[in-house]
Amino acid sequence: MAKGSKATKAAPANDAPRWHAKANEIQKFGTVIVDMPHFLKASVRQDMVGKLNQLLADSITLRDMYKKHHWQVSGPTFYQLHLLFDKHFDEQVELVDTIAERIQVLGGVSIAMGGDVARLSHIPAPPTGREEVPVQISRLLEAHKHIMQECHDIAEAADDAGDDGTNDMVVSDILRANELQSWFIGQHLVEMPLILK
Repeated sequence: MAKGSKATKAAPANDAPRWHAKANEIQKFGTVIVDMPHFLKASVRQDMVGKLNQLLADSITLRDMYKKHHWQVSGPTFYQLHLLFDKHFDEQVELVDTIAERIQVLGGVSIAMGGDVARLSHIPAPPTGREEVPVQISRLLEAHKHIMQECHDIAEAADDAGDDGTNDMVVSDILRANELQSWFIGQHLVEMPLILK
């Protein structure tokens, strides 16, 4: 070290993660960003976000019912339904993401946690235990019917409000997919002999 120079002491390295962070929410659930680059007025977006969050809660419930039934299905059609329920679950995952992203596009906050979904959903929760296949399918069909009606109502409201994006999404993406899934699983309840006499 040169004469007269001062040694600088290096600060101790702090490589521990800062994981105890706490802060206020940056946007409350149930609100929309008022000043954003969107052609729809905040009041219209607020109304649509409320409707879409209800649809999201119900769609998450349906999605999770598909996974429950995938795990708990039994009987002679086990293999076919085990695969079909999982396929529909995967498709519902995509639909849920589509709805949540539309909520964000409109400046809202999407519902996300299971407890909040259970509190908001209008679709009754199935029991924890295993049920017979016809009951599982009936529950799914009732949930699909509920969501299809919601899509119709939201599409009408969106059309009246000039919200073309929401109208298109609920009809083209959510309604049509739920119609198709409902048809696929409903065919399993048609009484038909396996062989002709």
